[in-house]
Amino acid sequence: MGIIFDKPLIGVVMCQIDRGGHPTQTVHNKYFDAVIQAGGVPLGLPHGLVASPDLLERAMAVLDGVLLTGSTSNIEPWHYGEEGDEPDADPGRDRLAFGVLTKAIGKKMPILAICRGLQELVVINGGSLWRQLALQPGFITHQEDDTQPLAQQYAPAHEVFITPDGLLSRLLNGSERLWVNSLHQQGIRESGAQLNVEARAADGLIEAVSLRHHPFALAVQWHPEWQPSESTASRQLFDGFIHASLCYHKETCT
Repeated sequence: MGIIFDKPLIGVVMCQIDRGGHPTQTVHNKYFDAVIQAGGVPLGLPHGLVASPDLLERAMAVLDGVLLTGSTSNIEPWHYGEEGDEPDADPGRDRLAFGVLTKAIGKKMPILAICRGLQELVVINGGSLWRQLALQPGFITHQEDDTQPLAQQYAPAHEVFITPDGLLSRLLNGSERLWVNSLHQQGIRESGAQLNVEARAADGLIEAVSLRHHPFALAVQWHPEWQPSESTASRQLFDGFIHASLCYHKETCT
């Protein structure tokens, strides 16, 4: 199957940018590195896989888990019932992510979704988003200051309060609070009936969700892939994901 010797094969959703007139699909090294450090084998998933159902199905057949990455792009608003244009759109990423999620959910394949990935899991399950958190009263600042060095942008920014007895709580050995980084303009407005809330910020914003009736489908709004070797909680998240992926084909996930 997808097991590479004793390591699970993890599909990593890619984004598209323009590089000197050449459409270029990319993923930050930090996502690949985090998967490798946790014991997985990452495989980039290009947008062309949704050109036909057969292509995507063949790709998904060999995978043991999927990682939906963060991105500088945002989901086009028509996907969650809003009007208007999205200046930072990546429609190919939308199509690929929703296709991958549909297949992974149907197969009960392990899913770890980060930042934009969390928003994709929410939208595909009938939820909605705040398009600009900074314009909504009552929220703390969730967006990074991009004039600062990366180390400062990815530094812990606020606490999240973890739902007891949920998937995230179990992965973090019952921790009740966690300091996280915060680099997002958008956020969850309504999570949808199929999702459990796993954590909230002090302002009430949902920061993590999991999919009900699924062995391992966890999404977080922060970025655990940033230097996970320096964060016990980040290592625990990736370790849990890779463990679930390793047991996926053995049908031992619970």
